[in-house]
Amino acid sequence: MNKRNTQQRRHSIISILNEQGEVSVDELSLRFETSEVTIRKDLAALEKTGLLLRRYGGAVAIPDEVTQQFSAKIAPNKLSIAKTAAQLIKDHNRIIIDSGTTTSGLIEQLNDKRGLVVMTNALHLANAIHELENEPTLLMTGGTWDPHSESFQGQVAEQVLRSYNFDQLFIGADGIDLERGTTTFNELTGLSKVMAEVSREVIVMVDSDKIGKRIPNLELPWAKVSVLVTDDRIDESALKQISDQGVRVMLAPYAHECIT
Repeated sequence: MNKRNTQQRRHSIISILNEQGEVSVDELSLRFETSEVTIRKDLAALEKTGLLLRRYGGAVAIPDEVTQQFSAKIAPNKLSIAKTAAQLIKDHNRIIIDSGTTTSGLIEQLNDKRGLVVMTNALHLANAIHELENEPTLLMTGGTWDPHSESFQGQVAEQVLRSYNFDQLFIGADGIDLERGTTTFNELTGLSKVMAEVSREVIVMVDSDKIGKRIPNLELPWAKVSVLVTDDRIDESALKQISDQGVRVMLAPYAHECIT
């Protein structure tokens, strides 16, 4: 069976799983008229990319608490920033999308891109990427689940990342220290640093109200940041300070938030 049919079958397996909550190897083998060995390979591949959890004799859907974050509507201003950042992505680029609400807005912007390879450390992003019609190649870091950041972290994830090279990293931040760089409430910053190391270009995506926030944990120093994408409500003096650090600043039109 060719690659296209394999992708279609695996896409159908996820659809069935989302409807039923669980599936068995026997059921899927009969439904798709293929061997149980093939179905087990499908389930193993889908589990590896974080789209299901295998159980004896079949598989179950990813728990709702893991995937519900992405189902929430993305705030208009974050979506505006994501649309602006997506202009930097070219066909056939190899990109990393870190977990986060602003970076989540990138996913729906990828459908007009061709030949993408997309790595992520978040299950809800992996599920959304898997649903894209242009079927980019999806990679998952794996690692240890961190409930604070809703993503995989740790040494395993870092080792996986170091086996690849990427064109771009898209990453958010809890705050922007004008003198130091991006900051975060999360003390687990190791994976972010490795993501930046293996990427030719680092794009930070933040709302302008985060700029100037001094949070203790430095995530990425300015020397590691290539582009900052924010909204056009950024203070002029802050814009100059960031530009003086050698960082390109892209301004998205501010979109009024209409949801609470």
